[in-house]
Amino acid sequence: MADPYYITTAIHYPNGKPHIGHAYETIAADVIARFQRASGREVRFQTGTDEHGLKMAQKARELQVTPRDLCDEMSTHFRDLFGRLDISYDNFIRTTDSSHHRASQALWQAMETNGDLYLDRYEGWYSIRDEAYYDESELSEGEGGVKLSPQGTPVEWTVEESWFFRLSKYAEPLLALYRDNPGFIQPDSRRNEVMRFVEGGLRDLSVSRTSFDWGVKVPGADEHVMYVWVDALTNYLTGLGYPDETPDLDKFWPADLHLIGKDIVRFHAVYWPAFLMSAGLPVPKQVFGHGFLLNRGKKESKSLGNVTDPVMLIEQFGVDPLRYFLMREIAFGQDGSYSPEAIVTRSNAELANSFGNLAQRTLSMIFKNLDGAIDAGIQENDADAALLANVREGIAGLRTAFEKLSFSEGLEAWIKAVFACNAYVDEMAPWALRKTDPDRMAVVLNILFRCVRDLAIAVRPVVPGSIDRLLDQMGVPDSERDFSALDDQTWFERLAESGFKVDKPEGVFPRVELPQTEDAV
Repeated sequence: MADPYYITTAIHYPNGKPHIGHAYETIAADVIARFQRASGREVRFQTGTDEHGLKMAQKARELQVTPRDLCDEMSTHFRDLFGRLDISYDNFIRTTDSSHHRASQALWQAMETNGDLYLDRYEGWYSIRDEAYYDESELSEGEGGVKLSPQGTPVEWTVEESWFFRLSKYAEPLLALYRDNPGFIQPDSRRNEVMRFVEGGLRDLSVSRTSFDWGVKVPGADEHVMYVWVDALTNYLTGLGYPDETPDLDKFWPADLHLIGKDIVRFHAVYWPAFLMSAGLPVPKQVFGHGFLLNRGKKESKSLGNVTDPVMLIEQFGVDPLRYFLMREIAFGQDGSYSPEAIVTRSNAELANSFGNLAQRTLSMIFKNLDGAIDAGIQENDADAALLANVREGIAGLRTAFEKLSFSEGLEAWIKAVFACNAYVDEMAPWALRKTDPDRMAVVLNILFRCVRDLAIAVRPVVPGSIDRLLDQMGVPDSERDFSALDDQTWFERLAESGFKVDKPEGVFPRVELPQTEDAV
């Protein structure tokens, strides 16, 4: 039995409705989760919403609602979006849940027992938008002399009593972690940034606030609430039942992958492993900081008026074309750009015109020319064997690349196999063989049926809804849609012997069109 696999997204800050960046990260995590399940692993996939902190308290006050009411409303928008995106999460966590408060307080007490928390006074720069503290050396000056964080967000001078975490104590253990486990932070560019930051020296971290009360109470000091990142990061343990010794905690911790945006790598690759070391818990196996998704090459912002609602993209183009585009177009780990034109071009060229057309033509010709029947007793020639080998190679390339989170590279290998199938169709011309050599036509169509089935199973983690509709039409049982089915040499014979017949097929990858106006997206 393969090892269990635990993947998490960052939990999303719900001070507004979800945007395309939330969709991008969660789709990528879903593709990974589905890929690992298809590879035979028991997967735990967690996402959710990060609902505490000053930013949420201020937004609620602005809207004249309670923070809890704001959280309840906004968290629902994220759940609804993930439903529409066909996200197969196992647990959706909310940091306002009582179980999460208990877990956060247990982690705090473990760090306190280890002597790593002390009470002092904090004076320094704080970004409300980032919920982050910054050293003077990290700041730049914006318009009007406003000081800005490395993320370009305004900071303000903060003075208050605070509990501190002895982060400075963990500089050497963290550097040893990075040296001994070079895959802990990926891609390498993020690893290098984090190592430089830690090598520059770590200051103890303020981990509580007294200027507002929307958060998890500090045990034994109710006038303090935990710094939102202490509480937020603990969610990865909460979802497994921590602090209780549960079967899930034993099975899935340490996490295999924290999938996050590059702007929060420091919290996950410096603060989080230090907290865990302090609490005597194993650190996660990998933190992967993906790039930003840019709108026509520009970062989205309300001031530019280019913020995209992912629900509108789904309604315009369909969920699977959107999922495919985001995984195919962008080298994962780097920044990438999207536009309606790019989505239409990529989806139509590869899903509709290439794979969709291949599947539709194959099933249609079997339905029309072979009375829908398939035949496992055909004798393949060298050209047929070469095509089958091409398809196997393409699928192997996809699987190898997906293991490395190189989705674009994997889909490139896959689409090359699709192109090989279409070239085979053109070369064999089964419509002509129908008149000149119907037996050879039957061989060609049966070879294509096998190729379409294998290619469909391979790409299913990316476009699951469409592929399941296709495999339904091909008589492939639900239980035979993972990668182990690709190694089953008896499936075609069993399907033929079952008396299965292809019915008149329905296309699963229709062409998509540009919206009538730019306002539509």
